Amino acid sequence: MMWADELEIAKGLAVEAGESIIEIYNRDRAVEVEYKEDCSPLTEADKASNSVIVSGLRSSFPNYAILSEEEKDHLSRLNSDVCFIVDPLDGTKEFLKRNGQFTVNIALSYRHEAVMGVIYVPVTRQLYYAVKGKGAFFECAGSTPIRMSVSNRTERSSLRVVMSSSHGCIQMDELIEKYNLKNLVKAGSSLKGCMIAQGEADVYYRFNPTMEWDTAAMQCIVEEAGGIFRQMDGTRMFYNRENSVNEKGFYMINREENLFIVS
Repeated sequence: MMWADELEIAKGLAVEAGESIIEIYNRDRAVEVEYKEDCSPLTEADKASNSVIVSGLRSSFPNYAILSEEEKDHLSRLNSDVCFIVDPLDGTKEFLKRNGQFTVNIALSYRHEAVMGVIYVPVTRQLYYAVKGKGAFFECAGSTPIRMSVSNRTERSSLRVVMSSSHGCIQMDELIEKYNLKNLVKAGSSLKGCMIAQGEADVYYRFNPTMEWDTAAMQCIVEEAGGIFRQMDGTRMFYNRENSVNEKGFYMINREENLFIVS
């Protein structure tokens, strides 16, 4: 399948949702925030973006299932081969910190595999996207798309390691010390995957649990740029599962040579 219509609709909705986020981001008054059961923040920007995306997807593809962070999950989606996986505002903590490192993520899974991914960065108007077998691309504010490719770096001393801005962990600290990694950069949200797809970073390890909507779009983009995305035990990540928690962690690397031994 080509997924051309799905890609174009998702790109348009991601940009539209991003505009709704920026409108709230640039307001003078404080952003309304509430907290979910897991203590993660939920803002009016999350809700506005979710409304744009979900209503748009349902209108264009009424027979497709949708799994969104900000929608009640209906397990009837498990009966569908095709499922959109949405994070309407990935990096809500970064949004609240006002550092610009947040994204809109829309992915499509087909028979549990991420076959399309769209990531939009509202502050910079950068758009990253990929379809399985068609490559990964980057454009900014409607510019000519540029095909992306991961880097070839394998020299340990020059590796660029991207780390989470808001989710540090002991295992990552130990990995940095074990392999004497020096070139470290922090980034929020799915920007980390975009950096690897563009060759701006080479390695990202995530030990903490995440959710399907955190990784689906990013995985498709990284893999189509020539990178490697696996769960921490080396198995593939699949989507539209009953349990949406990515419990095993994952890694994204530019080359097999940069697969570190994780104990």
